[in-house]
Amino acid sequence: MIKPRKVAVFDIDGTLFRSSLLLELMEALISQKIVSPEARRHYAGAWKRWQGRAGSARSGFSYYEFIENVIFAYSKYLKGVRRAEVWRVAEKVVNFNKNRLYRFTRDLLRKLNKTHFLLAISHSPYEIVAPFAKSLGFNKVYAQVYEVDKKVGFTGRLLYQDIIKDKGKVLRRALKKENLTLKGSVGVGDTESDIPFLKLVDAAIAFNPSRKLYLEAKKRGWQVVVERKDVIYSKN
Repeated sequence: MIKPRKVAVFDIDGTLFRSSLLLELMEALISQKIVSPEARRHYAGAWKRWQGRAGSARSGFSYYEFIENVIFAYSKYLKGVRRAEVWRVAEKVVNFNKNRLYRFTRDLLRKLNKTHFLLAISHSPYEIVAPFAKSLGFNKVYAQVYEVDKKVGFTGRLLYQDIIKDKGKVLRRALKKENLTLKGSVGVGDTESDIPFLKLVDAAIAFNPSRKLYLEAKKRGWQVVVERKDVIYSKN
């Protein structure tokens, strides 16, 4: 039998990438006139509130409101768009943004590439996550899959939500399909949606964590790493 490989699991947005792949793709689709500028009105107000840190730390300073609105706009205005068009724009977005990375997680990824199977789990669309992750050397990618009708293009409907919403389930699925082991495993995430897979790995890292993830990390004794400008510091 082939010996199982150790796995290293990374979230992408806010963990490796210094922005949101979904947002960058959405803005590019609008600028390329593939998606109507009307889509922006669904999240422009929330973006302004987020940038102004409106709300409370407990509510994520409106970040979650903002990202949910981007997801809504993407699903709504993606309808009827051909997948090939999205792939084309996504490739341009990746080429432009592929070096827009956090230093700590970039260097950790390069180090683990020598010893671990690299697994990316993201709630951004597969069309943008897959080429981005490929450019960084990931072995496998799980991301949001939007339904495509051969005749009309994207339908706006999300598929496989019973799996992809729970990143713990995604990791367990990958362990079986890719012959992986949790022994010596590493996981890195930045928000509470990453907690399910961080609970499973041997070495969990909360990177620039949201409040909920920070509190969970503190309770469980996970490593907390913060990168700010040219300073990186760690708390256990």
